[in-house]
This record gives sequence, C-alpha cells and structure tokens, in this order.
Amino acid sequence: MTDDPLLAVSDLEIHYSITEGILRREVGRVRAVDGVSFDIRSGEAFGLVGESGSGKTTTALSTLGLEEPTGGEVRFDGEAVGDLSGDDLRRFRRRAQLIVQDPNEAFSPRMRVGRAVAEPLTLHGMNDADRRRAIVEDTLKRVGLEASDADRYPHEFSGGEKQRIALARALVPNPDLIVADEPTSALDGRVQSDVLSLLSDVQREFNMAILFISHDIDVVRRFCDCVAVMYAGEVVERGPIDAVLEEPAHPYTRVLLGSVPKLDPADRELARPLTDTVPDPSDPPSGCRFHTRCPEYISSEGVDLPREIWQALVAFRFTLQTGELPAGLDGVTIRERFDLPETIPENDVDRCVSEAIDRLEDGNREAAADRLAEATASICERESPEAVADGRPVACHRYDPGVEADPSDRSR
Repeated sequence: MTDDPLLAVSDLEIHYSITEGILRREVGRVRAVDGVSFDIRSGEAFGLVGESGSGKTTTALSTLGLEEPTGGEVRFDGEAVGDLSGDDLRRFRRRAQLIVQDPNEAFSPRMRVGRAVAEPLTLHGMNDADRRRAIVEDTLKRVGLEASDADRYPHEFSGGEKQRIALARALVPNPDLIVADEPTSALDGRVQSDVLSLLSDVQREFNMAILFISHDIDVVRRFCDCVAVMYAGEVVERGPIDAVLEEPAHPYTRVLLGSVPKLDPADRELARPLTDTVPDPSDPPSGCRFHTRCPEYISSEGVDLPREIWQALVAFRFTLQTGELPAGLDGVTIRERFDLPETIPENDVDRCVSEAIDRLEDGNREAAADRLAEATASICERESPEAVADGRPVACHRYDPGVEADPSDRSR
C-alpha cells in the first residue's frame, strides 16, 4: 500500500431539505452524513460499520459520485470527484465499482448473465464482442463459476452464486476501488464465508482497495484492515481494525461489540445502551449524538453518585424523553423499574427524582423528563466532542483533556 490515499473523504456532509407548502419552503434538514472523514489506500480493505440508519450507505454512494455532497469533498487519486466530467468522469466510473446488498436487484431477469457481466465493458467502449466474451468467461472462472454460466439466466443461480456474478461484473473493467455495500448480509453463514474469502482473494490478486459497508462488526473484523464506526451520520471512532475492536475507546463501539452473539456469555461483558431509540436524523441530539443512549454518560458538575445509580437515573430520563416507558408497569414502582434506591444520596437529585415521579404519575411525561434534565445536564449534551485517544480519533468527551474525570467511575 502507498502512503498517498487512493480515496480521501474530508468533512463530508449530505443533508436533505425538508420542505412544505406550495412554495416548497425549507423547514428542516435531514443530516444523513455530517462531517465524515477517512482515507483508503490502494490494496486496503476499509470498513464502515454501524447500525441501520447511521449513514454508511449514503457515505459510500457519495464516494462514487452517486450522492451529491452538501459539504466537504471526496477525492479519488488526487482529483475531486465532484469536479470530474467527460472522459475524466468515465475513467473514474471504470476505476470505481459498486457491489449492492441484494444481488436479486442487481440483474434483469430477462438478461443472460454473460451480457449483464459484460455491460461495463460495453459502456466503456469495448465493441469487440469476442473479446468481451473472453473477458467475461475468464472473470466468471476467477470468481468460482463456469464459463458456460454466461449463457444462463440469474434465476438459475443461488444467492451466493448471484453475489459472485455481481463481483464478476464489478471486476471486468479492472477497477482500483470496489465499494461493497453489505455484500454478505443476505447470505447464510457458510455462503457468507465463501464470498468474504473470494473478495479477499481478488483484493490481493488485483491489489484493489475495498470500501466495505456492514452492520455486522464480526464480518468487518474478519475482512478489513481499518474501520470507521458511524453513529447518526458521524464517525465516532476510527483506526486499525485490531486497535478499534480489541481496545474499543468509544462507548458506542463497546455497545456494538457487546451486541455480537457469543457462545459463551462470559467471553465479553455486555455494554448495553440506555435506550433503544436511534435519533431522528432530522432532529439529532445536541452535543454528542450518542448521549441519549450512552451507558457512560458523564455526570453533571457537582454530582457525585456511584455509577450504577447515575446510570439508572439517566436511563430513567432518556426513557421518558424517547417515549419508551410503557403505560403499565405491571405492579412495580418507577424506582423499582429503573433500580433507583428509595433515597438517592444527593438531596437535590433525590428531590428532582421524586418530583419527576409525581409529574409522571399525573400523566405529564414531558414535565417529568424536563425535571430530570435539570439534575442530569452534562457536557455530553452541551458540546460536540472532538478528542483523540492513544493517537486515533475518538469522538468522546472522556478523552478530552479539558474534561475532569467522572466521579461516578470510581464504582466501576
């Protein structure tokens, strides 16, 4: 791999206007991608991982010029993708290829496989039919199929075989970059392993860069050299795959790792989010976007509570804010539901909790959440974090040298 990046994404923003009325007046914006940066070098497999709706696919499509950024820049081999036109744009289209998530949507059922795989060659000016056929047959064999498969139709193949065909079509123009958008999510475990092994083989053979999009952190671990973890349109942590996944620094990365099924539950202590509600990209939370779900939410200034009490308190608040609290509590009290002690060892905080419970019992959920907010306001919701831990970017106030240590950590 060279030192200069093949693909450089800098402060990428992709916002969609929300309009209303006859005049289409803008009343808001969906912040699908909001300030994302990363580099990919030739021969490198780079993973973008995160929950559905985190902005991974929108980011990936923008690297191919299929989504126009509202801010920032994407550069390919030193050239701004947004400025390309004519022959330069066609050359870029040949050098950067896409593999979509569902191979069933990638092919026309009325088009034979050979013609479908040859389409990029035709689009880029190869008019010699015999040469196209030879390239298609050779590529099909490289991905583990038969040359004669060129004469069959997509419905005659299994899901894993169709994904191999999709890879063959991406390979025929001899690209330098492949963007693989969840290429194994629709496949079972054995076929998934086969496709990943095939991708790895062709990457080494052709020295290609691969931008690998996935919600499955174990798949990214097996395939990628580096990874960026996305949440609500932002990258919260990025770095070499071993550093990020073996020693995760951001609380969201730890939550993702904790959600991976294990044969032995003792293998990893699970990190669970405070709430299940992912923020609306048209109205993202202030400060750190993960703070409404973060199990490591920093304590308010002047509040000194054990971690388990503080975590229960903020879980109560954000559950009310997101509306996740059910109408009936099956005979348990609010304090029992959230493991809050009958008396919290901070008089002002205990008073806030009692008043919030009273307002909730009166049916005023918003007022209860507002009262709790007074006791749990934190730097996590006031300011957007920009910090570095151990030399790699981690967007968390816990690594900001200007933020004092959280007293609630003492009980960990």
